[in-house]
Amino acid sequence: MIYVGIDVAKDKHDCCILNESGEQLSHFVFRNNRQGFELLIENIRSHTKLDEGFENVRIGLESTGHYSINLTNYLLQKHLSVKIFNPLQVQMLRKASSLRKTKTDKSDSRFLASLLLSDKSKSYSQTVLPILELKTLTRNRQRLISMRSKLKISISRLVTVLFPELPDVVWAVTQKSSLALLLEYPTANSIATAHLTKLTNVLIDNSHGKYGKSKAIEIRKLAKDSIGANSVAMGFELQQNIRLLQNLQSEIDLLDKEIKSIMLELNSPILSIPGIGFTLGGIILSEIGNIENFNSPSKLLAFGGLEPSTYESGKFTAAKTPMVKRGSTYLRWALLQAARLVAMKDETFGQYYCKKSDEGKHHFVVLSHVAKKLVRVIFSLLKNNQVFIPQSA
Repeated sequence: MIYVGIDVAKDKHDCCILNESGEQLSHFVFRNNRQGFELLIENIRSHTKLDEGFENVRIGLESTGHYSINLTNYLLQKHLSVKIFNPLQVQMLRKASSLRKTKTDKSDSRFLASLLLSDKSKSYSQTVLPILELKTLTRNRQRLISMRSKLKISISRLVTVLFPELPDVVWAVTQKSSLALLLEYPTANSIATAHLTKLTNVLIDNSHGKYGKSKAIEIRKLAKDSIGANSVAMGFELQQNIRLLQNLQSEIDLLDKEIKSIMLELNSPILSIPGIGFTLGGIILSEIGNIENFNSPSKLLAFGGLEPSTYESGKFTAAKTPMVKRGSTYLRWALLQAARLVAMKDETFGQYYCKKSDEGKHHFVVLSHVAKKLVRVIFSLLKNNQVFIPQSA
């Protein structure tokens, strides 16, 4: 058995190969390209017997975001056993192993190989391609949603200056009808001088008839008495932000269609849970990856960062401790969102929510309890490939 530790970087990777006795067989640096990957395979093959192949090879590396994706996929395609280490775990073990403050790429690769030598856990199981694609789409969606939120905040800021009275007479300044109105008339002064018929048509066309002539008259009257600044520059900025928001929403809609397409292809039992749709289910499924990487619901709970922390010292045991919040932030967010929706849609989860709420717990604390219950259900469904069956209350 040989153990290969790889310290991943952007342009190059350090590699250390140890035998079963912990003796270093080789240390080298290879580039982050095909020639470098082939050099890695050649070095590994030189330390294995021809009839064994790669059965007695164990490879370990840290989870380093996008820098390790291509290397990991290449190794898995070669049917090599790959172990992905948590960087936080590696950092803590490295500090505990020595009092000396020494950290180099060479020492890191040897340390990873040493971890493999002493580690008894199973290797990383390859995730199927559709789920990898789904993960790319859902994480991109989260970034777009973040950009959309910033644009909405910017629009609200500009409206506060240009027409501060408007939020009092509409449901939201970022709803479709309000955005259409502000795109056409970005300042209170332009609304005050607008033709009533045109103003009414803009509201009717973009509110499905909810807002009509009476709302147009109300808004125009407020605009005439508004204290808002008549700034052409800020009005232009507002129009630009609205156009950016509309374009961004169109991209999000296209992204949701792609996510839905993959989810229909996967036909995962997670979609049978009431309240979990294609997008939310896609985030949860893609972040979990291969369910075989988790031995129990508690491991999945820990991966989502939803497990409670513990603190004991002598005879003292803390009664209230916060969640650890380590692991996938995307999965934790999705599970908490799903917990809220499932509690609304399923009677059993709803009663559990009410039970915890009646105990005097805060709303978000209650959601975390519901999410833990939901994790156990998701784990069982994915492990057994069974659909959700509502329990009788």
